[in-house]
Amino acid sequence: MADFILVIDEGTTSTRAIVYDRDFREVALAQEEVALQYPADGWVEQDGEEIWSRTLSVCRSVIAKAGGADRIAAIGITNQRETTLVWDRKSGKPVAPAIIWQDRRTASVCESLKAKGLEAEVQAETGLLLDPYFSGTKIGWVLDNVPGARARAEVGELAFGTVDTFLLWRLTGGAVHATDVTNASRTLLYRLGLGADGGWSARMGDILAVPASMLPQVKPSAAELGAADPALFGRAIPICSVLGDQQSALVGQGCLAPGQAKVTFGTGAFLVANTGAVRPASENRLLGTIGYALPGASAMALEGSIFNAGTVIKWLRDDLGLIRSADESARAAASLPDNGGVYMVPAFTGLGAPHWNAEARGLIAGLTRATTAAHLVRAGLESVAYQTHDLLAAFAGDGAPIAELRVDGGMVANDWLMQFLADVCALLVLRPDYREMTALGAAAAAAMQLGWLTPAGWAARDVPGKRFEPMMRADLRAGLLKGWNAALGRAL
Repeated sequence: MADFILVIDEGTTSTRAIVYDRDFREVALAQEEVALQYPADGWVEQDGEEIWSRTLSVCRSVIAKAGGADRIAAIGITNQRETTLVWDRKSGKPVAPAIIWQDRRTASVCESLKAKGLEAEVQAETGLLLDPYFSGTKIGWVLDNVPGARARAEVGELAFGTVDTFLLWRLTGGAVHATDVTNASRTLLYRLGLGADGGWSARMGDILAVPASMLPQVKPSAAELGAADPALFGRAIPICSVLGDQQSALVGQGCLAPGQAKVTFGTGAFLVANTGAVRPASENRLLGTIGYALPGASAMALEGSIFNAGTVIKWLRDDLGLIRSADESARAAASLPDNGGVYMVPAFTGLGAPHWNAEARGLIAGLTRATTAAHLVRAGLESVAYQTHDLLAAFAGDGAPIAELRVDGGMVANDWLMQFLADVCALLVLRPDYREMTALGAAAAAAMQLGWLTPAGWAARDVPGKRFEPMMRADLRAGLLKGWNAALGRAL
C-alpha cells in the first residue's frame, strides 16, 4: 500500500531524504554532505552532478528502509533557493558549477544596475532588491563567462533552473522543466503576484539579458509535477510538491493565515511573514515573495534574511576554539550575570536585511580586561536575537507587525537563546518539539495534493512544543538594544 511520502530536502551543505507516514511521523531518514568550493574571494560553488548523485543515493536508501517504492505515494521537494544551474538540454549536464545563493561574484553587476537607477523598478516588478543573492545575475554570469554559452542559450540549447528544477529534470529523465512559484519568485525574473498576476517578466529578462527560452514552466507549490523515471526507484512515483526551503518551513509551521510568521535559525536566519493576498511593498528593504500556492490556498509573504546566525557558533567553535560543541554555548552564556558590555556584530559576509550592506564587516565592541571567553560566546548568541529584533522592527514599519514567533532550525535547541530572543524581542516564542519544518512543509504540501488533508486542517492541528514568554524588564531591554545599536553603527 502506497501510504508514505518521500521528501527530498536539498540544502546548502547536505542533501537529505525523509520518509513520512500519513500521520507525518518519520519512517526513515538518510543524509549525505555536498561539498562547497570557494574558487575565488566571494565565490561559492557546488558540483551539480554531486548534488544529483547524493540526492539519488539518499532517496534509494530511505526507499529501501521504508519497504520499497510501492510504499511511496508521492515525492515532495524542498531546496536551497537562488542557487543557479545552467545545463545542456540534450545531455542534462551542467555547463558550469552551481553558483550558490551565498555567492557574491555579481556584486559589480548589481552596483552597475543600481547606478542606472533601476533598483526601484526592479523592486516594484519583482519584490526583490538588486543583490547577488538572487539567481538572475548569476545566470548572466554563466552566459557571459562560459565559452559559447550565450549563443547556445539564444538558440534554445541551454536550460536554467534553481536546484528544485534541476532535480525535477533529472528525476523525470528530462521530461519536466518546471519550478514552483516560491522558487520562481526568488530569481529576479518573476513578476510578483498570485495566479495570473504573476509570471516571468519580459522586462526583467531584458534588464538581465536572460533569454526567455531558458526559463522553466512555473507551477503551484502542490501540483502534478510529473513522475520519477521508473529506472531510478523501480516505479514511476508521482512528484506532488516543490517549495523553496524558507517557504516550506512557513507551511510546515502552519503559518497559513495573514500575520503569522516563522523564523528559521540555520546557517543564516530567515524571517517570513504571511501577508495573504496583499502584495508586499517594503520601504524598509525587506523582500516581497510568494509564500505558497496550495490547493485552495495561496499567499504572498514578506521576508527578511540574516546572513550569519549558526555560522557565529561554528566560528566560535571551529575557528576560535572557545567551545567544544554548540551545546556548550548555552552553558557559557548562562554562567554570566550579564554580557559585560560586550557586543558582536557578525558581519562576516556583510549584513542582510534590513541593512543590505555587503561592505560591512564584523566587529566585537566593549572589550575590557575583565572580558572572558564566555563573554564572547554570549555576545555571539545575543547577536542573533538583536538581528532578529531589527528585522521585526522593519516588518512593523512595513505594516506587517508580528505578534508571536514560531521558530525552527538547528539553533532553536538552545533554551538560553530562545529565552533571550523572547526577552529582547518582547514576543512569545513558540518552539515545536519536531524541528524539521522545512521537510515537513513539503510533505504536507504533497499530502494536500494527494487529497489526504486540507490547508485548513493542517493549520488547525495541535503542535506539541515549548513556549518562551518575555520576562525581561523594559529598561534592561532598552539598555541592551542601545549597546547593540552603538556597535552596529560602527560596523555600518
